[in-house]
Amino acid sequence: MAAREETPHGRARLAWLDNLRTAMIFLVVVFHCGLVYETSGVAGFFWIVFDFSGHPLASLPNLAVIDIFVMSTVFFISGYLTLPSLRRTRGRDFLAGKARRLLAPWLIACLTLIPLYKVIFLYSRGMPQQAWTSYFPWSNGAISQNWLWFLPVLFLFDAVFLLLSRSRLKWPSLSVPQAVTAVFAIGLAWSVAMNMAGLEGWTKTPLLDFQNERLLIYFLMFGLGAFCYQRGVLAGPWQRSILFPAVLATVWIPVAVYRHFYILRMSGSDAVVVAPLADTLLAWTAFHLALFGLVYLSVQVSRRWMDGGSPLSRELGANTYSVYIVHTVVLGGIALLLVDSGLPAVLRFPVLALSTYAASTVLVSVYRRLLKPQLRGLGLSAT
Repeated sequence: MAAREETPHGRARLAWLDNLRTAMIFLVVVFHCGLVYETSGVAGFFWIVFDFSGHPLASLPNLAVIDIFVMSTVFFISGYLTLPSLRRTRGRDFLAGKARRLLAPWLIACLTLIPLYKVIFLYSRGMPQQAWTSYFPWSNGAISQNWLWFLPVLFLFDAVFLLLSRSRLKWPSLSVPQAVTAVFAIGLAWSVAMNMAGLEGWTKTPLLDFQNERLLIYFLMFGLGAFCYQRGVLAGPWQRSILFPAVLATVWIPVAVYRHFYILRMSGSDAVVVAPLADTLLAWTAFHLALFGLVYLSVQVSRRWMDGGSPLSRELGANTYSVYIVHTVVLGGIALLLVDSGLPAVLRFPVLALSTYAASTVLVSVYRRLLKPQLRGLGLSAT
């Protein structure tokens, strides 16, 4: 049976789900560390530290494979956990709880970590520091909210989901394959439409930053997670299925196709593989097939081999969102030390990834266990 553990609130949590979220946040750290050493130079314009030593392992096409599915998996997990949370609380209390968990840390981070990001960004490039008013998300141009975009977007999804759950709309009764097919088709149509309309890229506002071609996809994955919870799809023990080895054996095909088109786009090549419209359809179809395949494999691997609890896994699971919030600034500090460390480029990337995750985890654990109780006693703790 799936391993469960009791929380302080008396409800059971699935150990594999917490472990999956921990794994995804670790991959986010790996992805962001890779940007320090990516070889195209694109990240040099906006990323906290850019090490010109670089290494092909951290090339954008390789990092793009992680980018295909990691945040979609995180939103899927969030949607899966949102429905039981909503059922336990009234709408107002639900939103208040989400605001404390997501918006309060986001605001604090915008006022502290984003300015630190810009300080490190300028220092690492030998550039002079600037007027203090330019260090905040609403006034710093290319940096903006950066990695913190996830928190207000997730709060928005929670709010929209609350409104939909309270509406009198009659939703169609779908099977799991029908729901997956619908999400796939809508997401694909959205991506192709954004591409053809020339709307790919980021929209940045004082409250929300989001990637235009991904926003609806993330919300659909969030909704699919809630749907899977409602149907009890993942509640039972892991069972053998022909689908798992089939996806495992074939998912590399859409990954390779998408990566090929990604390389063509990054190189600025005008090469056409089939025809312009056909290439767009092929690239985005491959992206979505890879996304669903990799999310499915991540969930199933976690259910099969990561369904267990230990003091370390519980600690890591409790730290996930906070590690996400602090890791980029921690990364910047460690990356600065590694620039002149003498380590070969091939080692800097893994050393940075492992040390950033470890240091962020220790920092968050110290806060949770030592500082947070003191701040809560003073009424100052945000989460």
